[in-house]
Amino acid sequence: MKITWLGHACWRLEDGGYSVVLDPFAPGSVPGCPDVDTSADAVYCSHGHGDHNYTAGVKIVPSGAAPFAVTEIACYHDEMHGSRRGNNVIRVLDSGAVRAVHLGDLGHMLNEEQIAAIGRCDVLMIPVGGFFTIDAKTARDVAEKLDARVILPMHYSGPGFGYDVIAPVENFLKLYDTALIRRYDGNEITVDASTPHQVAVLSLPRA
Repeated sequence: MKITWLGHACWRLEDGGYSVVLDPFAPGSVPGCPDVDTSADAVYCSHGHGDHNYTAGVKIVPSGAAPFAVTEIACYHDEMHGSRRGNNVIRVLDSGAVRAVHLGDLGHMLNEEQIAAIGRCDVLMIPVGGFFTIDAKTARDVAEKLDARVILPMHYSGPGFGYDVIAPVENFLKLYDTALIRRYDGNEITVDASTPHQVAVLSLPRA
């Protein structure tokens, strides 16, 4: 499975020529991130906020039958059962060989029922910046509960990009052994059954 980070919480997943985009953000909604302008067979949004639901940024170009089985798991954008920021949807995309989990704007620790529904987690796209989502420590706890093999942090701030109120990815990385951290020069990673356990930090695409 080829996984491409388009910035913020937006990802493009491709397997066998079929692709999906998750959580595209509206132009100018995330400081420093280039506009989402791509194509895919399908687009999914975790919730209705403008930095996660700009489906107009994705041109739908059908290519054939989907290789992914998609599971949706209801959760919340905050620790108050959605009373502050609303609901959120976790999506699991399972190609058979690779099971990828996108947590959207998860705002709380997962319960045992949600963890069981997610099941095996080969790839975990997880928010780590806090304020609007879970923070670094909770993100680490979630990743451990899911026994995630490849962890892809998202929804954080960095040099020249992201919201000022959310933390940098370094707050999350310092909770891990440096031997597990792998920094990529580009914004793509290919994951298969042989990909080792790692926290993969991809580079923000530039306009």
